[in-house]
Order: sequence, then structure tokens, then C-alpha cells
Amino acid sequence: MAAEIVNPRSDSDTDGGTRGASDEPFDPAFALHRGGKMAVQATVPVRDKDDLSLAYTPGVAKVCSAIAERPELVHDYTWKSQVVAVVTDGTAVLGLGDIGPEASLPVMEGKAILFAQFGGVDAVPIALATTDADEIVETVVRLAPSFGGVNLEDISAPRCFEIERKLQERLDIPVFHDDQHGTAIVTLAALRNAARLTGRGLGDLRAVISGAGAAGVAIAKFLLAAGLGDVAVADRKGVVSRDRDDLTPVKRELAELTNKAGLSGPLESALAGADVFIGVSGGTVPEAAVASMAPGSFVFAMANPNPEVHPDVAHKYAAVVATGRSDFPNQINNVLAFPGIFAGALQVRASRITEGMKIAAADALADVVGDDLAADYVIPSPFDERVAPAVTAAVAAAARAEGVARR
Repeated sequence: MAAEIVNPRSDSDTDGGTRGASDEPFDPAFALHRGGKMAVQATVPVRDKDDLSLAYTPGVAKVCSAIAERPELVHDYTWKSQVVAVVTDGTAVLGLGDIGPEASLPVMEGKAILFAQFGGVDAVPIALATTDADEIVETVVRLAPSFGGVNLEDISAPRCFEIERKLQERLDIPVFHDDQHGTAIVTLAALRNAARLTGRGLGDLRAVISGAGAAGVAIAKFLLAAGLGDVAVADRKGVVSRDRDDLTPVKRELAELTNKAGLSGPLESALAGADVFIGVSGGTVPEAAVASMAPGSFVFAMANPNPEVHPDVAHKYAAVVATGRSDFPNQINNVLAFPGIFAGALQVRASRITEGMKIAAADALADVVGDDLAADYVIPSPFDERVAPAVTAAVAAAARAEGVARR
């Protein structure tokens, strides 16, 4: 179904009033987005001919020649080490789905201003007019000399896995699909604190994930790597298990890594006795299934705008409840992770983002909560000024420890 446009402002509607050309109630979202949410701004003045001769010709030729002789100087004398490309094809935009590259731009601009606001990192939105995985890879490879990192955004599964893998193989700068890894990092941080609150470790927990797309697959793998006891992932047809003959290559690999308990059947049956529910798929989980979970369970229902389990229902049975929404406690929000991750990686000119760097980011994020830990506070707010510096420092230190830092 096409999205309904509610009173975009006409060109003549510039007085900031509450009525537009259609005499419908003025929508502030359109006012905020008029002309876009970002711009390119110079960092040096060009006030006179002397400034011009330094910023452009002839002064710029000296810098170009120096970089030609020593390519590593590009990091010191251009914006490369301070800017990220936010790349999408518009096929999996928020809850809107495949809306195309043009319609994705407001989201990509939003991502870019979050990079700046929360991580002090410049970012450029790039929406590509192709959904072919190889074409996306080739395009980004050719754009890469201008950027210090690549944040893949809102690219549908399973192509997103292939695109990220191929770019990581071909580029020597960080390539990070935030829908996968950002979600997984923040989920792990919240889960660590929920377990600490209830006197358990990750190894004591069995989780069930609703959704076997980009986020679900990444969360499952990441939690297992961090020491989770067991996790089962369910797609539309039920639990991903080895006995299914309808699995994609990605899901076949997932079946080999997950579900040590050998569960099969629908999501609801897997939830019986489970310690953790993680929702990244939408839909609705019946209350009876939530009630069947183990005592002291955790419900992380992260679909937006409608969580798979409404918090009012989840609180009847769960010790800790988290959502993807900002109007409930414990918001699992990617903005807690990606600005600091890229800031740390760029700070040390990392060649890639490793699993160790992601684990370090999750640990640092969890540690911000500290002694204030409570059922309604297992993850900090994006506006907590301690978050980005803590994640940045942890990621930079991990990059050095893992040998991928170049400064």
C-alpha cells in the first residue's frame, strides 16, 4: 500500500503557520525535512585571494603531489579519515520495506546527522539506483577512496550478507552493516545487564529470536560468540532447524550454529521454558506463549512501531522488558553503537571492524549503566553523554589489540 502524504508544505507555505496549501493541519515533519536535514560546510575560510590560493590553486597542488608520492598522507590532508559513506539501495527501509533509493534519502540523511550528533563523525548519504549485489559492490569499491569507512544501511536480506562480505574482502577500510551488527551489539549490552541484574551469566540463558533476516541472523551469531547458552531462530515457517529442507544457504549455516536443543515447530512452542525472547520481525506473539517462558525471563520486543509483545503484556511475566521504541524504558537503539564504533575505528585508522571490536563496544555500552542497574534501566539512553566516548575508546583499544589499527 502506498504511503499517504499528509500535507507537505507548498513552495509558498513558508511563513511557519499551522496551515498548508490544502488547508489541512500543518505537519511539522515536512517542515523539518524541507530542503533536507544536512549540508556540506567548509572547515576553512575563503575570505580573500590569499585564502583562495591556499585552499585551491596553486596551494592545493602541493598537497596533491605529496599524497601522490605517499598515499597514506591522504588521511592527514583530506577528510578521508573523518567521513563515512552511508550506502543503501532502499530495499529495506525502516518499517517501510522496498521503497526505492529516492524515498530512502530522508532516512540516510537522518543516519548521517546521528553520526555527527552522537559520534562527531561526518557522513554522506549515498542511495544507489541498483539492487544488484555485484553492482552495489563495484560502485562502493570505486567510491571508497573518498571515505574512511562504509556503513551499509537498509539493504534487504539475504543480499546484505553477500554485499558486506565482498566489500570487506576488497576494501581496507571498515565496512559495517548497521542493521546487522549495530542491533546485535546493543542487544548484547542489554542482555549482559539483564543477566547481571538477575544473578545469571549469558551461559545460563536460552534465547528464542523471532526473525531470520539481517538482524536476527547477526544477533544469533553474535550472542553465541559472546557465550550465550543456546539460541533458536524462527522465521515465518517456524524454528530454523537442521531437519528443514526449505532453508536458504544463510539459514542452513544458521541451523548448524544454533538450536542445540533440537527444537522444531512454531515460534510459540520454542518459547516454552525459554529465558529470553528477542523480536526483530514484527507480528504478534500470543500472550500464552510469553506466559510459558521460564520464570525471570527477558522480553526484548524490538519491532517498530508495534512491538511483537506489548510491554504491558510482557511485564506480567518478564523480569526485564525492552523495546525498540523511545517512549518505553530500555530502548534497543542502534544509535547507541554505530557512532562510537566508527569514531573509534576512524581514530586509529582501522582496516576493518573485528568481532573483538564489536564485543568491546557491547561491553563498554553495558558498563555505562554501572551501579544504576535496574529492571527499567539495563541500557543507557542515546542522550547519555558517556555513551559515545566509552564506545569510541573501547573500540579503538580493541582495534590496537587485534592488530587492525594503523595509528
